[in-house]
Amino acid sequence: MTTTFDMFLETEVPEDELIVSRTDFTGKITYVNETFAEISGYKPEELIGKPHNVIRHPDMPRSAFADLWETVERGDTWEGYVKNRRKDGGYYWVFARVSTVIKDGKAVEYKSVREPVSREKKIEIQNLYDRLRSEEEGTTRVVLYVKNENLEAAEALEA
Repeated sequence: MTTTFDMFLETEVPEDELIVSRTDFTGKITYVNETFAEISGYKPEELIGKPHNVIRHPDMPRSAFADLWETVERGDTWEGYVKNRRKDGGYYWVFARVSTVIKDGKAVEYKSVREPVSREKKIEIQNLYDRLRSEEEGTTRVVLYVKNENLEAAEALEA
């Protein structure tokens, strides 16, 4: 039997930064700010025109996005916690607000503004999402949280 160990590092969203993006009504990215590009590990030109789910992390339950789409399609603002996947396979957590952009009385696109999440909330939501994914898909993943001072020990396991 072969055992493999993969370690993906979390990128912390800075406290004084907001991640901003806009999409068309099909979910294709039309705009990202520099913070979005930096945190996600992509260049802006790699994201524009791509479906927003290019950063969807496999830990996210399907029901979270079903709720998001249902909410914004009826014109309401969706708020929730999202774990996103970086280009390098790492991840980052955000609290997101997704709403419809109205210009001249007409809906023209969606906008998402995201901010940092506390460590305690990340663990709480990870546990919730693990339970939801187990119920929805019958699958779970093991998630290990390693404090920075323990990073050398975790890297030694990988070697």
